[in-house]
Amino acid sequence: MTSTVPALGTRTAEGSALQAVLLDMDGTLVDTEGFWWDVEVEVFAALGHTLDETWRHVVVGGPMTRSAGFLIEATGADITLAELTTLLNDGFEERIGRTLPLMPGAARLLAELYEYEIPTALVSASHRRIIDRVLASLGPHHFALTVAGDEVSRTKPYPDPYLLAAAGLGADPARCAVIEDTATGVEAAEAAGCRVVAVPSVAPIAPSGRRTVVTSLEEVDLAFLRGLMTEMR
Repeated sequence: MTSTVPALGTRTAEGSALQAVLLDMDGTLVDTEGFWWDVEVEVFAALGHTLDETWRHVVVGGPMTRSAGFLIEATGADITLAELTTLLNDGFEERIGRTLPLMPGAARLLAELYEYEIPTALVSASHRRIIDRVLASLGPHHFALTVAGDEVSRTKPYPDPYLLAAAGLGADPARCAVIEDTATGVEAAEAAGCRVVAVPSVAPIAPSGRRTVVTSLEEVDLAFLRGLMTEMR
């Protein structure tokens, strides 16, 4: 995790119970969920296997150990999990080196959270090597800390990454707004007790309980996130 963790400022608390914002990366801030699938298809094609398009919904949003393990089992490919993980990370890193499109509204939202000194964390199932490459485009100054999938013993869909991020920011998970694009990420955030904004990328997500579903980050700003907390009172 990055080491700079600001105290919760008065501007965060004024008129709002919002203490921190925790953001997923792939498919939420950067338009890369399709990149992962494309790399998986290419890697398995080189191994002599064709991936079924329906598997895309199985592997999206989860930790690499789960998605890679599923694809090995489903195809019967003669490759170890460690070998496949390296190939997938190499392929993805090469792809984002060529282009890294942001999701609509991502740059504006990050800029607003930074301007108003809202403690913000990046919480991803991607490995540290990938997060650090993406941070160069997102702007590392936008995040007080980052949590990578290979830095926790249990990543999404377990709550551990979001609990770790909230603790690192000195925030109550119940007063954290999480923005996610997959059911796996939503499950992790809700298990941590956070209020969730779902912006579905690959598969639909239904609104429910502590979860609000929007179609784009263009619909999300600081007033919107603070309003979610007000609704909880």
